[in-house]
Amino acid sequence: MTSPPLAYRLIQGVSWWWVRRLADVRVEGLENVPEAGPCILLPNHQSVIDPVIVQSVCRRTVYTMTKSTQFASPFFRVLLGLTRTFPVRRYRVDPQAVRVLLRLLERGEAVCVYPEGERSWEGTLQPLRRGAVRVVLRAGVPVIPVGLDGTYDVWPRWASRPRGGQRVHLRFGAPLHFGTHRSRAEREAALPEADRRLREALMDLSGEAARATGEEEGSDLTGATRPSPEGLR
Repeated sequence: MTSPPLAYRLIQGVSWWWVRRLADVRVEGLENVPEAGPCILLPNHQSVIDPVIVQSVCRRTVYTMTKSTQFASPFFRVLLGLTRTFPVRRYRVDPQAVRVLLRLLERGEAVCVYPEGERSWEGTLQPLRRGAVRVVLRAGVPVIPVGLDGTYDVWPRWASRPRGGQRVHLRFGAPLHFGTHRSRAEREAALPEADRRLREALMDLSGEAARATGEEEGSDLTGATRPSPEGLR
């Protein structure tokens, strides 16, 4: 495994220190992330702090796809470059971002893609973007589903600042393999089943499936309730 660059490791360390001040983070399944070779990390997206947490705990360098508007500020453009983040235009096909992603995988890198395309407003898994699933099918590399549970409680999308004292679970699932689908027809045929498998994995790892059946422990044991936008009105 190639060690991450010095600047990347320094930012990792500072980010992890900051995250641990915000929340009690429990990490499971980190051994499922390959130490070398191409792979795609595919997390659910509850909060702005999700990429910070995922990159902070991984031992290898993780390249992360993020919305292009984040690069508007010169400061963030430099910071995102140091953390190996690259832009994608949301709500449209972005061939350049796909080319960058595939080139990184060809180099043997780990790439993180948030398949919902944006943060959840209510902390629940949203429909997966078809473009993200198509990229998974085209790439043909191991896919590591990643479940984030509790980051919504720390800093939901509609809040102006984080709320400390929460517990966060970060779970890396076993690699999923979909094979390589080179033609558009092959990808379209495989799309429904791939979407189903990915969604089931993310529901399970994020704890959402268990909560739906009343089996989740977590915050219910503390008597805490999840914040909501309506609660601010």
